[in-house]
Amino acid sequence: MTDAPSHLFYQARAPRPFLSHGEGIYLYDESGKRYIDGSSGAMVSNIGHSNPRVLAKMKVQMDRATFGYRLHFRTHPSEDLAAKLAGLMPGDLDRVFFVSGGSEAVETAEKLARQYAVTQGQGSRWKVISRTPAYHGGTLGALALTGGKLFAGPFAEMFQEMPHVRAPQTYLDRDNLTEEERGLKYADELRERIEAEGPASVLAFIMEPVGGASTGALVAPDSYYTRIREICDDYGVLLIYDEVMSGAGRTGTFLACEHWGVTPDIVAMSKGLGAGYAPLGAVAARSHMVEALLDAGGFLHGFTYAGNPLACAAGLAVLEEMEEQDILGNCTRMGAVLMDRLQGLMARYPFIGHVRGKGLLTAFEMVSDRETMAPLPKEWNAHSELVELAYDAGLILYSRRTRGGVEGDHFLVCPPLIVTEAQIDEILQILTGALDTFAARHGLDVSGEVSA
Repeated sequence: MTDAPSHLFYQARAPRPFLSHGEGIYLYDESGKRYIDGSSGAMVSNIGHSNPRVLAKMKVQMDRATFGYRLHFRTHPSEDLAAKLAGLMPGDLDRVFFVSGGSEAVETAEKLARQYAVTQGQGSRWKVISRTPAYHGGTLGALALTGGKLFAGPFAEMFQEMPHVRAPQTYLDRDNLTEEERGLKYADELRERIEAEGPASVLAFIMEPVGGASTGALVAPDSYYTRIREICDDYGVLLIYDEVMSGAGRTGTFLACEHWGVTPDIVAMSKGLGAGYAPLGAVAARSHMVEALLDAGGFLHGFTYAGNPLACAAGLAVLEEMEEQDILGNCTRMGAVLMDRLQGLMARYPFIGHVRGKGLLTAFEMVSDRETMAPLPKEWNAHSELVELAYDAGLILYSRRTRGGVEGDHFLVCPPLIVTEAQIDEILQILTGALDTFAARHGLDVSGEVSA
């Protein structure tokens, strides 16, 4: 049936085989070919595929009820998951709103911020500053935060684009500053932007603590994070962390913000929270913000599947599995192994210009010159070619272009958090073969052995 016409459509015509089943870090097509899920889908499948304990707990809930509308019933899975999440959140982020995905989570976060400001007599605040490049979702509200021609495309006229500051891509800088000084320099651009926009008009600043697809696992200098928090506090600007990709353990802590001891005012998360077992996301906020909305008549927002009992049962089972199997510990240990292996590739491939990330949210970027960090010729379409070479060899990677979305090829290597060292070596073996083929096709130098 693989050759039959399809009535299904997504972004493009990209023929792929039918999925048969998944097990652990592996996926199998209907011909029996095995693929290593080296990107956890789209950084979703944090605990691997077809976990029997998670499936069993979902079955228990399926036998009870698969749907109960939030205006008609409270459900134990949604209440229990909210309590569990509140206990995992830093600081006083102890109120939770459930959604079905990352774009919904970001929309919820910005609408919550706006309605809270209105309750505080600050109706002039509506601008949400974000970074560029960035990606915050595909709905119109999230696209307004994302900005840029690549994602906005024909929809730009349909939303109010928000102001931006530069993402802290310090690895591209060629100056005499230390990394700490660079971090402060990029953070201070937020202060300048707030002043330029008019402080009374700025509602919030949204950022990914560890970059996702748009910046390829970008990690800012440590100095950046505390300075950003200070600037937001100085101006009464709410700090929103988009942890849709970095949250739920992907970087080795439950939320990436924990690495720097910074507590945002609102957190949006998804992907690894449901881990591919059910569509699930969440927004966490401080109690006083939520109480202000409820006192003013309620949160003017909602989704049909918010708090769906089956999705929440899946999310709770995922979190229990993470605790019982010490998956965060494994992520930290295997993240160090993967980072070491990826950095080792730089000795063999001069066209790998940078390796970055935290935990098992890692990436490498290709360049034509490591000294200047000039990108590869964009007409090579390296971001798609290497992915196809790896896919044909049984390794799934995730790629994007970092610089304006038109050049600067980077590749996310983000296997499930249950990955072993032997499986990381298997990933690197296939990746090395794909890189060798790519280099030969384009006449790129390959020197020495892969450094262990």
